[in-house]
Amino acid sequence: MVKNNCTIKLGGEAGQGVESSGMGFAKAIARAGLYIFGVQDYMSRIRGGHNWYQIRVHTRPLYAHETSVHLLLAFDERTVHDHSAELVKGGGVLYDDGLKVDQSSLSAMDLIPMPMPLLKIAEEVGGNKLMMNTAAVAAAAGICEFDLSYVEQVIRDNFGRRKGSEIADRNIRVANHAYEEARKRYAHLFEWKLEPIPGAPRRMVINGNQALGLGTLAAGCKMVSGYPMTPASTLLEFLAGQARKFGLVVRQTEDEISGILHCIGAAHAGVRAMSCTSGGGFSLMVESLSLAGSTETPVVIVLAQRPGPATGLPTRTGQEDLLFALHAGHGEFPRAVLAPGTIEQCFYHMARAFNIAEKYQMPVIVMTDNFLANSIRSVEKEAFDFAAIARSIDRGALILPHEEDKVTQATAEGYRRYELTENGISLRIPPGHPNAVYSVAGEEHTPEGFIDWEETAHNRNLMMNKRMKKLTLCAEEDMGVYEFYGPEDAETTLLCWGSSYGPVREAVDVLNSNGMRVNMLHFVDIHPLHWDAVGEVLDRCHTVVAVEGNFSAQFSRWLTMNTGRRPDAKITRFDGRPLNPDFIAAELHKALIRV
Repeated sequence: MVKNNCTIKLGGEAGQGVESSGMGFAKAIARAGLYIFGVQDYMSRIRGGHNWYQIRVHTRPLYAHETSVHLLLAFDERTVHDHSAELVKGGGVLYDDGLKVDQSSLSAMDLIPMPMPLLKIAEEVGGNKLMMNTAAVAAAAGICEFDLSYVEQVIRDNFGRRKGSEIADRNIRVANHAYEEARKRYAHLFEWKLEPIPGAPRRMVINGNQALGLGTLAAGCKMVSGYPMTPASTLLEFLAGQARKFGLVVRQTEDEISGILHCIGAAHAGVRAMSCTSGGGFSLMVESLSLAGSTETPVVIVLAQRPGPATGLPTRTGQEDLLFALHAGHGEFPRAVLAPGTIEQCFYHMARAFNIAEKYQMPVIVMTDNFLANSIRSVEKEAFDFAAIARSIDRGALILPHEEDKVTQATAEGYRRYELTENGISLRIPPGHPNAVYSVAGEEHTPEGFIDWEETAHNRNLMMNKRMKKLTLCAEEDMGVYEFYGPEDAETTLLCWGSSYGPVREAVDVLNSNGMRVNMLHFVDIHPLHWDAVGEVLDRCHTVVAVEGNFSAQFSRWLTMNTGRRPDAKITRFDGRPLNPDFIAAELHKALIRV
């Protein structure tokens, strides 16, 4: 018997409740004190097409999914056909006995067919065929001999407020019936069990977009605008759901151009503002991004990547937009680019992005992707310290109009919005005070903000140097977040960024347990960086292998461009599927042969 170490996969057509069933089961398992990592795969259709949801369970924190599955819960025949090969020997395939499944072929693969009258139980016990999903999840719990009370808690949470408790009661009756029937039929045949951990703390089950949203709220953002685009849409939805509680203005605009312009206007007025989008939407924002750079307006943009070009793979994942984000915009202007890699990093670095934007009065791009945005983990509540974020808020050289004494003192000799200073950072006073009147223009401007109608070379040089020197200061004072994981004397370093953190970290553990000496070097901060310091970090590595979710290893190209150090090999994935430890380990062996 194997306790608390298994992977469960649910699959079916879009519209069959695969995601909601998987999320509900994951929450129940997490409430039992176990760690979970959930990842989903869905097609860009309202109905039809194949979707799946995978839950990995363990007694230790998890950072990635695995390819080996122990229990497959199939809502249709295609799930059995497509995923049976992923099951380990002795694994189980649970499905409604009305499906046409070749049990002999499953048995020939050393798998256990587990037909159950799920639809019949839903109709006869619950009175509604829609309760078949409840029956399926409860049956899976019975096979794993997992305490059904945790599933019942989730049912109460989901349905308890609808028509009193009637719907919840009916679902629970269905769950109990399916649980007992499945346990009686198959529990003795199935090796993998789930057992609650008494006294374990209750953990949050959260995905990357929700963590970004919490970081946005903790940072005191008051304006969010954007146009829905997968995989950024759920971030916009999450913040809309919290708007009233946190005094947040959330605007769904007519397009992405309007979305960023709303943010620029709000930031100009003195509030923290953010927009979120994906690659195609970010393309539309580029001209306005340059406007924010020229006017030194602190906006934050979340760029949630998905594979391109064009519409590409709308619901898949990839890290394809890094070089685009670094260079997007006409002309040269300062920006910062961050790429958190974990749920916790999404929270803290999202909040940090607002500090950087306001301190240096420039746009900040926070990069994520479908994998990080939608994958769920169970995380300790203590991992999110709202009070620490509140204490660290830095609004830079900002004086608000209602701070009368400060405004009067600062403008005694007149106010120049783009004053030439030693570090390039000028005093920022939002509109509203008669002593701080100035112009804002997209054209090159003077220190007062007025358009330089003569387009003088002298003024152009002054303003360009003023803006760009902020990058040097930012790199030295506020950037440079990277992490080594694994043995210091590693022979091979896996270089990665953003969402690849979890899969690479777990690959390092697997490879070291197999006798290799491997570590990970992960970057959150992408630009600006102190490149001499980065070069010194790379010099500590022996053999460097870049691991990225794009075709051309874009981050390693960025490092090479600025440090001259090329990776010795690269592992890339660009099929729209997320990196995972098994893929990385297998590809590393191939890559090292070529070194």
